[in-house]
Amino acid sequence: MTATPQSPDRPLATATESAPTGDGSRSDTDWGAFTAEGPWQLEPDSITWRAGVRPSRADIAASLPALTDPGALPPARRIVRTTRLLGTAVLAWRARKNGKDQSASRRDLARRLRIAAEALGPTYIKLGQVISSGQGLFPPELVEEFQLCRDRVPPEPFPVIRQVVEEDLGRPIDEVFESFDRRPLAAASIAQVHRATLRSGEDVVVKVQRPSVATRVHDDLRVMAWIAPHLVGRIPVAALANPPALVDLFAETITEELDFRLEADNMIGVAVSLVDLGQTGYVVPRPHPELVTRRVLVMERLSGFAFDDAAGMKAAGIDTEAIIKTGMVGFLEGAMFHGIFHGDLHGGNLLVLADGRTGLLDFGIIGRLDPPERIAFLRLVVSATMNDVRGQLAALRDLGALPADADLDLIIEELGLDRPPVDPLEVTADELTAELQRVVKALLGYGARMPKPLMLFVKNLVFLDGAITTLAPDLDLIAEITSIATYFAERHGERIAAEVGMAPGDWAIDLTGVKQSFGTDVVDSGSITHREVRRRRQEISDRLEANRRSPDRPSGRRRRRSQ
Repeated sequence: MTATPQSPDRPLATATESAPTGDGSRSDTDWGAFTAEGPWQLEPDSITWRAGVRPSRADIAASLPALTDPGALPPARRIVRTTRLLGTAVLAWRARKNGKDQSASRRDLARRLRIAAEALGPTYIKLGQVISSGQGLFPPELVEEFQLCRDRVPPEPFPVIRQVVEEDLGRPIDEVFESFDRRPLAAASIAQVHRATLRSGEDVVVKVQRPSVATRVHDDLRVMAWIAPHLVGRIPVAALANPPALVDLFAETITEELDFRLEADNMIGVAVSLVDLGQTGYVVPRPHPELVTRRVLVMERLSGFAFDDAAGMKAAGIDTEAIIKTGMVGFLEGAMFHGIFHGDLHGGNLLVLADGRTGLLDFGIIGRLDPPERIAFLRLVVSATMNDVRGQLAALRDLGALPADADLDLIIEELGLDRPPVDPLEVTADELTAELQRVVKALLGYGARMPKPLMLFVKNLVFLDGAITTLAPDLDLIAEITSIATYFAERHGERIAAEVGMAPGDWAIDLTGVKQSFGTDVVDSGSITHREVRRRRQEISDRLEANRRSPDRPSGRRRRRSQ
C-alpha cells in the first residue's frame, strides 16, 4: 500500500452523509465494498471525524483563488530558491545540448528537472509524480524520468512520525498501538505509510503526514502561480501549453490531500458507489471510525498480489483478463452514474486479493462530477460510441473543456472533424507532425483546457491501457467494446436515454467509427488485439521520433503502406 494523495471537489454531500445510517444490525458490507470479515464495522452515525469533512472541503475551495493568484507576490526566499534551481537546470541543459540528438537532449533535460524537483521538496516531487503517471499526456522522457520520484522520497525519521501521531491522536503511541513498524512501507511526498497493530489486536496501516508540509505546499503553489504566466507559449508540449491552467488544476488536486479526513471520506464514498452499482469485483479498506485526523489515517490492512504480478496471479488460478474487464466496466459505471471514481490508478495503488477481487488503495485523489457534469460526461461517452462529433464537443464544452461560447461548428470545420479519419500510418511523418501541431495550436486558440475530472479520467484510461499490456495483451478490443456497450445498454439503457435526452432504443454503438479509430485496416478485419494496437502506436512513435532526428525532412506526400 502506498502513501500518497487526496483530492478536491466541490462541497457536495459528503460520502459519509450518503452512506446509510441505522441501529448497527446491518453489516457494513451491505452498503460498502468492504472485506467480509473486517477488523471493525463501520456505522456512519458513530464516525467521530465525519463532522469535519464538509467544513474542510468548503474552506479548501475558498482558499484556492488566493493560492493561485498570479498577481500575489510569493514568499521571497522560496521564489529565489525555486528560480535558482529550475533556472540552473535549464541553463546547464542548454549549455550541453549541442551535439546531442533530440531524444538524448530531452532525456537530459528531464533528468535535470527531476533532480531540481527533488531538491525543491514535497510539492514539486508531487507534481513530478502526477507527471509520472500521465503517459500519453506528457512527453515520454518526462514520464519515464519522473517515475523515479515515486521511489526516491526519503522517509521522515521515526521520532518525527511518532510526534505527529501523538499530537494528532492526543495520547502516547503505545496507548493506541500494540506495535508500530518504525520502517515505512512506502514514503511519498505528502505522507508515509507504516504497518501497525492496534492494542485491540487489529492489523492496520497508518498513513502519517510529513510535518509542516501544508505550509510548504501553500508557499510553493503561490510560487508556481506567480511563475506560470511567464511560461505561456514557451513550452512546446500540449499538456504544458497552458501553465496557469495546469497550476490551477494541480492546486485543486493537492490541497485536499492535506486533510486525511477527506481521504477517509473518499474511501467510504467509493465503497458506497460500488455496492450501489452491484460491482462485486472490488474491495476498499475500511478507515477507522475514530483514528482519523487531519494528519493521521488509520485503516484496515489488505494484502494480495501486486497488480503487475501476472505470473503470480495466474499460478494462483486468478483470471487476469477478468480483472481487466471488471476494471473497465467499474471505472466507467462509477463516473457515469455516481459521478465518483478513483482518480489515481497506478500499480502502487492496486492489489489483487487471493479471491481475484481488486483492492483499491490510496484515495487521496478522487474524481468527482457534480450532477450537471455527470450528465455531460455521460453524453460524452454516449456520443463517442455513436461517432457523434458534435455531441462530443458539446459535452466537452459542458464539462468546461471548451468555453461556454465556443463555436462548435467552426471547430468541426477548422479541425476537419467532419471528414473521414486518416490513418496515421498512411501519411508521412512530416504530415503527421504538422497536423498534430496544427490541432494543438487550434485547440489553444479556442480556449481549450483540461478540467480536473476529465484529466483524471484520461490518466486512468492511460493506466488501464498499460495494465492490459501486462494482464491481457491479446484482449480483442472490438469484441470487448461491443460487450461493454451491450452491458450498459441492457442494464442502464433506459436511464441513459432519459438523462441524455434520446428516445429509448436510439443508442446504438457505431462499430465502424470505433474500428476506424484503430486504423483503416481494421475496418474490414473486424477485430484487433491490444497487442496489435500497441504495435501500431510504437510504429507511429518511431516514425515521429525518426522525423524529429532527421536533419533533412522530406517534402511530405501522402503514401499508402505496402501490403
